Amino acid sequence: MENRPSAGMWCLLGESGTTARVAQAGYDWVLLDGQHGAFDRSRVTDVLRHRTDAWSRVLVRPPGLDTASIGAALDAGADGVVVPLIDSAADARAAADAALYPPAGRRSWGPLTPMWGRDAPPPDAANRRIELWVMIETRGALDELDAIVATPGVTAVFVGPNDLSLALGITMDELLADSRANAPLTRIVAACRGAGIRCGAYAAEPAMAARFAELGFDDLAVATDVAALDAGAALLKGHGAASPRPASY
Repeated sequence: MENRPSAGMWCLLGESGTTARVAQAGYDWVLLDGQHGAFDRSRVTDVLRHRTDAWSRVLVRPPGLDTASIGAALDAGADGVVVPLIDSAADARAAADAALYPPAGRRSWGPLTPMWGRDAPPPDAANRRIELWVMIETRGALDELDAIVATPGVTAVFVGPNDLSLALGITMDELLADSRANAPLTRIVAACRGAGIRCGAYAAEPAMAARFAELGFDDLAVATDVAALDAGAALLKGHGAASPRPASY
């Protein structure tokens, strides 16, 4: 892979047809948001049952640190989960327990993919493939950062800059501009490097994405499906273009 951050699309709308098109648009990964988006369990399942080899990797953000929601997303065929509001190493361990099969975790066996004609990997292979991203967005997470990144099963941390700046009582601009050695974002990158795991962040506009890349982040959410639709519609209107003819099915 070339030396650049991975680019992800953050999907909020919960609509399977739109998500399927986004997943084939060339992004490194797409995320289905069940915390602040419209992707409940049934919509996640509806999207993933139509997945093909042409799709990007698919991650799901469950509504919280919830064993059933994490397991359901992975059962439906998600490549990984991005678990919000991890506040401690104990939370990170609980997320790993929910995502991984025994003996590494406590996930129950019950993949849905065989119902759709796709084989499910055996438990040990599944454990090796699963991506577990835990979100760093609280003071507690910063306090226990070293222990969180060292938690077995955690493959990446992911910064929620909106909540992290709120938790620290600073603005988003202040969070991003802080370049001290002990600045929160600098510490997160260094901790991930030390633990040999990846670090990512939500950066839904170009200037923010550029700043996170400058700081050394590996995985960036660079747009949302809502913003992409708005931008495309505005571009077509601005050029006086006719609506494109729908593809034949």
